[in-house]
Amino acid sequence: MWVDGAPRVACVTPCRRVEGRSVTTVDGLPDDVRERWVQAFVDTGASQCGFCTPGILMRLAGAEARRPELDEHTVGTALAAHLCRCTGWRSIYDAVAVASGQLPAGGGRDLVAAGRRATLEGGTPQVVGPDVVLGRAGFADDTAPRDALVAVPDGAGVWAVADTLAAARVAAGKVQGRNSTVALRHPLDLPHGEFPLTLRTTFVEPAYLEPDASWCAPGGDPAGPLANGGAFGGKRTSVAADVARRLADEHGRPVRVLLAREDVVRLGPKRPPVACAVADDGTGVVRVARTPGSDLTGWAEALHAGAGPDLVLAVEEVAVPGPPVSTDLRAAGWAEGAVLAAAFAARRAGRVGPGVPVTVTSPDGAVATVAMDGAGAVSVRVAAGAVLDAVVLRSYVLGAVHQALGWVRREGVAVDEEGRVLDLTIRSFGVLPARDMPHVEVVMEDTEGPPVRAGDAVFAATAAAAWLAAGLAPDWPLDRGGSR
Repeated sequence: MWVDGAPRVACVTPCRRVEGRSVTTVDGLPDDVRERWVQAFVDTGASQCGFCTPGILMRLAGAEARRPELDEHTVGTALAAHLCRCTGWRSIYDAVAVASGQLPAGGGRDLVAAGRRATLEGGTPQVVGPDVVLGRAGFADDTAPRDALVAVPDGAGVWAVADTLAAARVAAGKVQGRNSTVALRHPLDLPHGEFPLTLRTTFVEPAYLEPDASWCAPGGDPAGPLANGGAFGGKRTSVAADVARRLADEHGRPVRVLLAREDVVRLGPKRPPVACAVADDGTGVVRVARTPGSDLTGWAEALHAGAGPDLVLAVEEVAVPGPPVSTDLRAAGWAEGAVLAAAFAARRAGRVGPGVPVTVTSPDGAVATVAMDGAGAVSVRVAAGAVLDAVVLRSYVLGAVHQALGWVRREGVAVDEEGRVLDLTIRSFGVLPARDMPHVEVVMEDTEGPPVRAGDAVFAATAAAAWLAAGLAPDWPLDRGGSR
């Protein structure tokens, strides 16, 4: 939003600070300005779920009002206070170029076909169009009755219920989460022995932007936490819906269940840490962390499918304290296997370093070839059946590249020795900001056959290419300090 014409982050601005001042939201922009920016976002695929988009649009429109010539440095600086987990930032840079006339506007598109591609990639029904950019695509809490009770967790297993969100948070004793200064830990030791290829990872947060929410009427079915975004699999086992049903029946009134960011981090699933060791003959051991209450059924099978026939890997589940981990997150297990297979093949061929292309075929049949050059630029070639809509497919490819680079380079959640999560804000997870996202060249092949999801193949291939470019350094993330 704008306060007296200057951009401010709404979610951290108390109402008392805007009393008596002029507040402008996206609906208050001049019609021509709003329509130009909205269309630029649609033309470039710069919005997927839409949760963060109105704020980003307001930030960019405000930057343009102060400095009409928006170069990449200015845009990266303007976006420093924002996070977009979906689009990989490059499409947002493209939207700036279209809105400012540096790139031509897009032509006519079939938005129904675009929605089909978005649904395929996101794993849940999604729409594409101007309403998404304006934040009107529909979110999990949008349909809740105004007179519903509100329930929030207190951090100790109890749900505080009150007439308003503010009252519920007071009853729960909510304390604002903070970034920790604790170094990341790798909770698993590598298998004993001399292995030429090793990899350790830590807990990684899916970091979707829309927190979990649900509501339910007594005796009814709860609203699902998935709305116009799939949350990268992170909401498939969300507690919100079951809690909403139980509390509605207990209180005899509709109940909204709302998780704050801190609750999502404490209660939501993380990517399981691994410690992998592979010998020259392709045999090896992969240890995967299983935390209390977590179920890793299917993870080993996914790992073997991703690793292919050249690797013979024994999987060991190791019980460790920590937050929930899940096989539901994007390509969990399978991507780790594909990355190890690509690294093993490249090392055996003596091709480790920047510029080495990695080709990965997903279980869905999508094929992605990714390379990263010495300057960090990424090239992607992807074949995933019928393209349906090139703008949407490119946007999801960029998002997969962004998430993979974060996994390899920066992302992780600090967890103490007792397993308590210490990083409780989304800015503490290491998600790559706009200014750190490299240029990405995307080539899309429109192949015969039905469309299939491309994102998982791109995600795995990008992670492998980034690891190869870094010389197969053994501990991820590569660019953040950590200790055991």
